[in-house]
Amino acid sequence: MKHYLLASDFDQTLSFNDSGIALSELLGITGFQDKVAGLSRLNLVQQGGELAYLLRHDPEYRRVRRQDLAEVGRRVRLKRNIPLLTRLLEDGIEGHRFDFYVISAAPEEVVRSALQGIVPPDHVIGTRLGYAAESGEIESIVRVAAGYGKVAAIDELRLALSVPSDRVVYVGDGSSDIHVMLEVNHRGGFTIAASEAKYITEIAKRTIISDDALSVLVPILEQIAGWGPERIRALFESHGVLIHQWDKVRTDWLTIGESATAAERTEPLRDEDVPDEERSSEKSPH
Repeated sequence: MKHYLLASDFDQTLSFNDSGIALSELLGITGFQDKVAGLSRLNLVQQGGELAYLLRHDPEYRRVRRQDLAEVGRRVRLKRNIPLLTRLLEDGIEGHRFDFYVISAAPEEVVRSALQGIVPPDHVIGTRLGYAAESGEIESIVRVAAGYGKVAAIDELRLALSVPSDRVVYVGDGSSDIHVMLEVNHRGGFTIAASEAKYITEIAKRTIISDDALSVLVPILEQIAGWGPERIRALFESHGVLIHQWDKVRTDWLTIGESATAAERTEPLRDEDVPDEERSSEKSPH
């Protein structure tokens, strides 16, 4: 049986929420996205690590405690059928076994709370924070699972599970997934984009857009297990799930403008550009 590591992002891949926005709404803090944009412009933190930076350094977020993060997780709106997805992966797929992990730039407390009873806590790798013993205040950032931090997490898991590098599958949707997707592709693994964002779809080997978490099984069953559409539909239906619409679309992104030579051809001639003999023949009577 072939052994695979399947790792997925959390925010907007398994959920519909951004953890930073959800936390800000819970605390009544405005301007989160502006703060993130400002940090990105300064290149002060790696992409995906903005919330961790704000939790540690921004005065408005210094009042966040562990219980606040857990409460955000309880409020997160998850995509449908995550329990069925994990159950099917645990059961194995005809000659293929998958270990499922969630790797997220969001704080571990948020992700573990959101997926409580669905994904074991030790299968969640998120941003890890250190707390002061007496006050409960966030006093350190132990690990940020964003950017190259996700690459490191994949490497640690792969070695611990003894999974070859070409049997890693990664699912993601945002800028913090770019580095890990590039690395997984480079090593012969398989990447799936859960977003239409061009910077992700250009990297991922497959793109799947759905509000149902079970959808990530489709490219896995096709590309890795070699299943056809009818067999995939039958599997879903055997678990009470129907695929109502399945559109296979390849999108080419083009920006087309007029070339310099074309512009020169369409530009009207000026008098000084007309040869003397042509100008004189135009003026001579017929």
